[in-house]
Amino acid sequence: MNKQAILREFKDYFNITLGLMLYTFAFTVFLLPYQIVTGGITGIGAIIFYATRFPVQYTFFIINAVLIIAALKILGWRFLTKTIYATFMLSFMLEVAQDLMTMPNGTFYKLLGDGNDFMSLVIGCALTGTALAIVFLNNGSTGGTDIVAAAVNKYHNISLGKVLIMVDLCIISSSLFIDSFGTFDLRCKKVVFGLCTMFIECSMLDFVMNWQRQSVQFMIFSKKYQEIANAIATNTDHTITILDGHGWYTGKEMKVLCLLARKRESVLIFRLIKSLDPNAFVSQSSVIGVYGEGFDAIKVKVKKSVETKYNANHTPNEPDRQLPG
Repeated sequence: MNKQAILREFKDYFNITLGLMLYTFAFTVFLLPYQIVTGGITGIGAIIFYATRFPVQYTFFIINAVLIIAALKILGWRFLTKTIYATFMLSFMLEVAQDLMTMPNGTFYKLLGDGNDFMSLVIGCALTGTALAIVFLNNGSTGGTDIVAAAVNKYHNISLGKVLIMVDLCIISSSLFIDSFGTFDLRCKKVVFGLCTMFIECSMLDFVMNWQRQSVQFMIFSKKYQEIANAIATNTDHTITILDGHGWYTGKEMKVLCLLARKRESVLIFRLIKSLDPNAFVSQSSVIGVYGEGFDAIKVKVKKSVETKYNANHTPNEPDRQLPG
């Protein structure tokens, strides 16, 4: 493993740890003291804790161990190594955080005071959703339902948030059967609160991940197109397409650079362009999605009937038909 790969792995683990710390803080400070039901394995652990006082971190660890073993073949060691790391770290952090948040009488300290359950819910879930996105964006997982979501997302073009919503619905609904929550009316209230946690957390997860994955298209018009293309290719590892342009007013031929990149790379690309040609004409536009090498994978399945029909009509010596443009 070269130095660059080692630094990339170190960065992933560092960011995953930050995400786990944020998740632990949000869960133990804003959600657990107010008996707010959430989704995921921590939600299952919380429900069991409310009913039996069995520690959340132990439930979290046991269920994760089973899911990790089951998912080894689907997700591979590289993904699950970080998941195993996250499972141990989050179990440890939850135990330490709960000890710090427990008062001498055995109850949890409520940071926002009594009666502010919903406000605590909003703050806590906004933070946990952000924390999960940080972990996912760095090729990690907090385990549990995240493993299920990652396995589905690997083969199907379904967002992580949508998968988590489906799984969390089942977990949150189970709080109707927890007698320690009180009367049926109070249990219904817990379910409604749980649905709110699910919506806020999953919305934040998708928002942060989509924000980080936004892509843009550059159209660069410059006489120094070769220097700009070399600089961008060297500094961003992106390939560039050179298009033939023809000025309507001047009648002159010119080259146009076409480039697809992540939105977060925009500042770097603009700096490279400006340093080589301050008078370059640049068009930047947002794109809905970019799929292929260096970007997201195409996750749709080709129907066998379509594939069979294509193979039947396509002979080895026949050239592929080119689409216009």
